[in-house]
Amino acid sequence: MFWFFIAIIGYTAQSLVFVLDKIILSKSLGKPVVYTFYSTIYFFGALLAFPFGVELLNSGFDWFMALVSGLSFGLALWTMFVAVKKGEASHINPFIGAVITIATYGMSTLFLSENLSSVQIAGMSILVFASLLLSFEKSKKYSGVHIGFLWAVISGLFFALSHVSAKYIYDIYPFLTGFVWTRATTGLLGLFVLFFPSVRKALSPKKKKSKTFAKRHKLGIIVVDKLLALVAIVAIQYAIAIGSVTLVNAMSGLQFALMFIIVYLSTRFVPKVFKEYFTKKELAVQTIAVILVVLGSALFVL
Repeated sequence: MFWFFIAIIGYTAQSLVFVLDKIILSKSLGKPVVYTFYSTIYFFGALLAFPFGVELLNSGFDWFMALVSGLSFGLALWTMFVAVKKGEASHINPFIGAVITIATYGMSTLFLSENLSSVQIAGMSILVFASLLLSFEKSKKYSGVHIGFLWAVISGLFFALSHVSAKYIYDIYPFLTGFVWTRATTGLLGLFVLFFPSVRKALSPKKKKSKTFAKRHKLGIIVVDKLLALVAIVAIQYAIAIGSVTLVNAMSGLQFALMFIIVYLSTRFVPKVFKEYFTKKELAVQTIAVILVVLGSALFVL
């Protein structure tokens, strides 16, 4: 069950990343494609681990699967940023998590012949239901499903494809080898989005200063966000490598429960930094969802 505790570390870091992503997207960088560049180009840094025992892959098909994993991960981030830009992070991200869990279970059963026990399936089902509850949105802009959820479905499918193809590589090669080739290829998407004028414009120096918190501390927020993202990605990918890809992704409900708590506390006590709209009904539904997350996760260790 070591994978279970590694996944907890990863999802705890990821919950903070989701909140910081929303702050950056809404108040600092603005365009999802620009933030996609910042969120993918640094994955080329994984190649720095090459001298430490990283192997070359053995076949063209394995290279293809590594490329699929890396590019689909980058596309998943891009479409997730679009979805979050159009909705609220505490609702969109849990919905993406539910899509990831369902799609991963289907893909891993079909392509990796992965089987779960009845208790594990029950736990996964509870976490999916909890994630859907957390996605219930009642805001000043929207009530219920909106276009952001369509982008969320696309993002979830890309994430599932990335995780399942990465698991294929992890089953054949040592973790470091699999991690380097399935993540370094994500950087290729960063090169691609450089063709967008808005990305090149964002990279040009600006003299104008802003008084808003997010823009004054943009660089610091991005650095902290990317460091936390690195911890989250390594931990979650390692958990996938040594455990069940379906169960690790099902545990994503944990990060959404933590994210909801962080967002609520921020809205209540430091709204100038980050604020979202909550109704009493919404708080009640999401509190039930948090309890279900704890119950569903507990079933994985039985």
